Amino acid sequence: MTTATDDVRLSAREAAERHLRALVGRDDAQLREDQWAAIEALAVDRRRALVVQRTGWGKSAVYFVATKLLREQGAGPTVIVSPLLALMRNQIAAAERAGIRAVTINSTNIDQWQPIHDQIHAGEVDVLLVSPERLNNPGFRDEVLPRLAATCGLLVVDEAHCISDWGHDFRPDYRRLRTLLAELPAGIPVLATTATANARVTADVAEQLGVHADKTADSAVLVQRGTLDRESLRLGVVQLTTPEQRLAWLADHLAEQPGSGIVYCLTVAATQEVAGYLRERGLEVAAYSGQTEADERHALEQALVEGRVKALIATSALGMGFDASLGFVINLGAPSSPVAYYQQVGRAGRGTDDATVVLLPQIEDRDIWAYFASLGFPREEQVRETLAALAESDRPMSTATLETRVELGRNRLESMLKVLDVDGAVQRVQGGWVATGRPWAYDAERYARVAEAREREQQAMLGYLRTTECRMRYLREQLDDPDAADCGRCDNCGGLALSTAMSETAVAEAGQRLARPGVVLEPRRMWPTALANLGLDLKGKIADGAEPGRAVARLTDLGHGQALRTLFREDTPDGPVPPGLAQAVMEVMKDWSPEWSSRPDAVVVVESATRPTLTRDLAEGLSRVMQIPIVGTWAIRDDTIPPRAGQSNSAQRVAAVRRRGGLAADVPPGATVLLVDDQVATGWTLTVAASAIRAAGASAVLPLVLATQG
Repeated sequence: MTTATDDVRLSAREAAERHLRALVGRDDAQLREDQWAAIEALAVDRRRALVVQRTGWGKSAVYFVATKLLREQGAGPTVIVSPLLALMRNQIAAAERAGIRAVTINSTNIDQWQPIHDQIHAGEVDVLLVSPERLNNPGFRDEVLPRLAATCGLLVVDEAHCISDWGHDFRPDYRRLRTLLAELPAGIPVLATTATANARVTADVAEQLGVHADKTADSAVLVQRGTLDRESLRLGVVQLTTPEQRLAWLADHLAEQPGSGIVYCLTVAATQEVAGYLRERGLEVAAYSGQTEADERHALEQALVEGRVKALIATSALGMGFDASLGFVINLGAPSSPVAYYQQVGRAGRGTDDATVVLLPQIEDRDIWAYFASLGFPREEQVRETLAALAESDRPMSTATLETRVELGRNRLESMLKVLDVDGAVQRVQGGWVATGRPWAYDAERYARVAEAREREQQAMLGYLRTTECRMRYLREQLDDPDAADCGRCDNCGGLALSTAMSETAVAEAGQRLARPGVVLEPRRMWPTALANLGLDLKGKIADGAEPGRAVARLTDLGHGQALRTLFREDTPDGPVPPGLAQAVMEVMKDWSPEWSSRPDAVVVVESATRPTLTRDLAEGLSRVMQIPIVGTWAIRDDTIPPRAGQSNSAQRVAAVRRRGGLAADVPPGATVLLVDDQVATGWTLTVAASAIRAAGASAVLPLVLATQG
């Protein structure tokens, strides 16, 4: 490798400074030495580099300036692998300010792919941003990716901690980058960036970057770790006892927070509930989650950036790469690791001198952590079943078809297949998935170590809540920052005073909001695909199904959810419906009744093996109050099939429900039937039972349950 002369480096530095000034729009802008070191490694020495620097350090300036230098040298376009569309939009806008022609290929602009490809071939594109999911799309992987690898001038991997399964936000699609790295011609520089990587993740990502790189000393992977202090952030924790107190604190104290910001919640349901309450209190807020439509998400992001809303009440879907100057971040519930928390609070204090960060922990946080932990890599027998099913098939199998062979949910099955794809055991092709026949080993030891690491992270997060030492220092130490020191700005350092006071009115209104029962249960409209593989003649639209039903609350809700979580804990003995929930049932019925086309004539109860007293008491109470008879049950006919069998995916669940139960009821012709159960997870028990009740002569079926898991 030829070493650049001092004159070449000096000339490159001067050009880099010019490009930076154009990028930020300021004549006095200058590169810091650490930024120049990264740019020099890429644009002068053509090396691979991993930059671990805090949010707001200027990582995007590094790759945009490096792009300008490389393009002036005749290099091909920069390819940036970027995880979120919000990040792509921000980066394209920043690039255009510096005269960089940037385009994106993602799932929302498929009709533009071919014109973009034509622009790339014509040399009219400086930067191409792609989502990691595109790397595993068969057409993109087989047709576009090889051309990009052969012609790109710089590869950038943003949010590179996603590459590592030790990272707090590991994404299987990112593992496809190994293939892209392997196909890069010699001398193509690579930049990986992240703000949230501890020593273990840094070493893992650096090792993966260096797998296919030249091992000579002057071209080894450059690893640059900077201080992770955020001088603008003032961290604090407010410990409150009840959900209504936490909501009331938000209502009373949100307006006094500086500027606009984000209130993070752990679940989609919480974002909707909290946003609804705060709007009732006159605050300009909106809910934001992965379920929000793409156009609405973009509009909400713009409203936040422009200060037209006080806050977005969001899940972590509003996270990586969101670029705005926010005055505060409040977490209603703790993320499961200090590293994930550090990333979320990093949304605040960018471009501002002072930003407030508040954590309001909840008792139910650990239950939510446990749920997400249960979605990890499947057991070996489930992986082997998947590989065997693919090996036995003489054609590609869709994910929907695989669901009829393997008891895994759609998202978990997709994630597993992506890992197997990168490992070489399966391949995604047009029409689905195929087995490659290559040997594959289940790395149980590694998966166990990752699970143990997650458990340690959870304990460390609990330690953050309890610590009396500097909170910023605590977070920096969790990220293995060698320069961690007391910040002087947090509540423990005396730099932030957070009131725990709240008005009686706010607490009362929050209590009323949380006590308001009722969640709509939307009926299933379509039978799962490929049920014929399981011997069931069901397909297409569900012709005679249920009407929209009701649940008292979600198990994740802040109000009645707490009582329901206690009721359905495994160590809670079976018994009648508690009085508070019985009253909530009556309120739900009162609110629901105006929507009925006709009043219920009869009750059918879903027989329960685990809580027979609870479900029977619920049905008998409704029968007494409404003065209508219980005409039968959806009865257990095969108790060898467990109650939750097949719950991981729809096809398996329908088959299990059909095998386990059957209708034992004398349904009056033309009756409207109230179908009663204790809780609903997938909705398929109610769907199958309702279909049978309709077939027995009912004109309508109205499902009612105490709790829904969704």
